[in-house]
Amino acid sequence: MFFHIILTDDCNLNCSYCRGKLFTEDIIENGEIINQDLPVTLSYDIPDLVTFPERDPEPVISFYGGEPLLCTETIRTIMDITPTCPYIIQTNGLLIEELEPEYWQQFSTVLISLDGDEKITDYYRVEGVYQSVSDVLHYLKENEFEGEAIARMTVADDTDIYASVSYLLMEMQNGSLPFDAVHWQVDTNFWSDYHRRNFQEWVDTSYKPGISRLIKEWTGAIQTGTVQRIYPFIGCMDGLLHGRETKLRCGSGHTNYTILTDGHIAPCPCMTGMVRYYAGHIQNTNPTNLPEITVGGECQTCDTARFWADDTYMPMLFIHGR
Repeated sequence: MFFHIILTDDCNLNCSYCRGKLFTEDIIENGEIINQDLPVTLSYDIPDLVTFPERDPEPVISFYGGEPLLCTETIRTIMDITPTCPYIIQTNGLLIEELEPEYWQQFSTVLISLDGDEKITDYYRVEGVYQSVSDVLHYLKENEFEGEAIARMTVADDTDIYASVSYLLMEMQNGSLPFDAVHWQVDTNFWSDYHRRNFQEWVDTSYKPGISRLIKEWTGAIQTGTVQRIYPFIGCMDGLLHGRETKLRCGSGHTNYTILTDGHIAPCPCMTGMVRYYAGHIQNTNPTNLPEITVGGECQTCDTARFWADDTYMPMLFIHGR
């Protein structure tokens, strides 16, 4: 089981697609009332958190936020007292040097937010972020981090998906950005801002054509013996090749749960505060008996549902972060 631990709702950035619009949107989306009273940081005792995943036979702990590296002392404590297990972190990367190399060496996967080239990254985030991420990537490699470093993009209306992914693959190949893989999330969260955007037009005229070009080039490279680590494609291809059927590919609600700052368990990090979807609390719920939280509608009925990949690639695909 994968447990995403939200260490804090605070962040040291104000990205335009995340916190930059967090307080400008309605708090009721499709009739869903969001609990606004969640604590900013952990309000439960860390031993309670450690005891919870210990009862799972194969736990994977993922540190999440907000920006989890604002809570490095908590990260150290959790890693020091939990049994050995795979650790993942999703971070904007700016505070990587706040955590000592011996801790980074224990991570199996590090997802660092980078949205493409310097221009688009700094446009969405803040000037200088791109260069800072490049610097910390080299810092990790120089300090014997041997896990997988994933460039985790947020793709919004001003993104050219083809250009951005192609750029990252090129920089990975020449060593300028020592990532191992690329993944992305489209800015389609739970915001009620579509009336302010030309989202559908962008999808039809930019995103879909860009994805088609990427797929064509990616499958062409496979025919020459090269599999570029573009995880959204790898997961789908795995499902196609093996005929595997599954529920949500990200694992949310069946093999992937999120522990909120008050100890409640949600199926997905993007569902923070959606009380009616909670699966329990770490103090009184057994992780081996978590209720399955399902989705309906087209997610279950579309004609491509059977091609969803299995959970082999889930740690690279959980991806609802900031």
